[in-house]
Amino acid sequence: MQDFDLVVIGAGIVGTASALWAQKRGLKVLLCDPNPPGSGTSFGNACTLATYAVMPVNSPAVLRALPRLLLRGDSPLSVDLMHALRHPRWMLSFLANCRPARSEYIARQLADLMGHADAGLNPLIAEAGAEDLIVNRGQLTVWSTKAGAEGDKQGLSFRKALGIPFDVLGPQETRALEPGLNLPIHAAVHYHAARSVRDPQELINRMHRRFLALGGQWRQARVSEIRAHATGVEVAVGDTRMDAGRAVIAAGAHAGSIKGSGAENLPLGTERGYHLIFSQDGHRITRPVGWAEGGFYAVPMAQGLRLAGTVEIARLSAPENQGRLDYIARKGAAMLGALPAPDSHWLGFRPTLPDSMPVIGYAPHSDRIIHAFGHQHVGLTLGGITGRIVADLAEGRLPNMSIAAFASNRRFV
Repeated sequence: MQDFDLVVIGAGIVGTASALWAQKRGLKVLLCDPNPPGSGTSFGNACTLATYAVMPVNSPAVLRALPRLLLRGDSPLSVDLMHALRHPRWMLSFLANCRPARSEYIARQLADLMGHADAGLNPLIAEAGAEDLIVNRGQLTVWSTKAGAEGDKQGLSFRKALGIPFDVLGPQETRALEPGLNLPIHAAVHYHAARSVRDPQELINRMHRRFLALGGQWRQARVSEIRAHATGVEVAVGDTRMDAGRAVIAAGAHAGSIKGSGAENLPLGTERGYHLIFSQDGHRITRPVGWAEGGFYAVPMAQGLRLAGTVEIARLSAPENQGRLDYIARKGAAMLGALPAPDSHWLGFRPTLPDSMPVIGYAPHSDRIIHAFGHQHVGLTLGGITGRIVADLAEGRLPNMSIAAFASNRRFV
């Protein structure tokens, strides 16, 4: 007799959403993570439900700018060259996906999934009684140079063609929206339908509490191995083994460490991201503001002002890079004026495949294992809809949208 219908491995936004959706459907669910819910990568994000973020990290613009980004000391991108040389296939695949045709294909797949994002997350927000955590003031992207704005015109045209609503603003209109901005402003875009979350970890905490209230079970323990068979899976949770109908791999950047999951065979990489918190400076802005050339967001939230972003390509276990934190602090001051010393800082690990698309669907070797990881910069946005898809698959039925593009046996180029 099976202990559970479903074991969900990973208690970030994707795993917790998957567990809550499945428990709502009446399945018997166990959620596992060695750390408290929402305390990993989901804790440190830019707090934005970025339904406009359909353009992949892979883009022709990145390919053109790569030499400058790598060689310039003041850059939003940092690459550990020794790490890159040890993983040439991942790096070459990432660059191959920057070709125009591939980049557009990826963007269309992400846009299709993003179109369902609110339908996946809103029911969970209501279920968890978390409406007070959601802010409806849109998101502002600012370009401080003409070259930067011109370089992103194609992406804006693509978004417009997809029906993503936004307003193009000039310098005066931008400053009227956010008078606290100190940087030069050439142009800006206001994605007025975007929302933000005052406290992402509290959102996950409330979802987790609701999951438990509905009868879900929680185990703070590491899952080391899964063994799939014809009618279910055997899961090694801490020092015990449990039987379940299916298991979900939602462990983000750590998915590849789970033996027998199928994730260990995928080209899962890590984009290391950082944030700083200034607890007394949340008043500086009223909505998430992204500085395009700076490669980071400034976000007002419950804990104050969060400056979050940049990309560091390095191994998962590499030490914290003080240079990344210094970069964010320096650029934050350029964006908003003088800032005090930060009250806290953070390093997290965005799980990223070389085509910038998540893996969602059954594992290639068994339909008893469901993959749900690799959401890179948009995990908070896509966590709810991924969880709804996972619940469908856990019930043995197809979701109401095509997920073929996100299969784990796809070509990553």
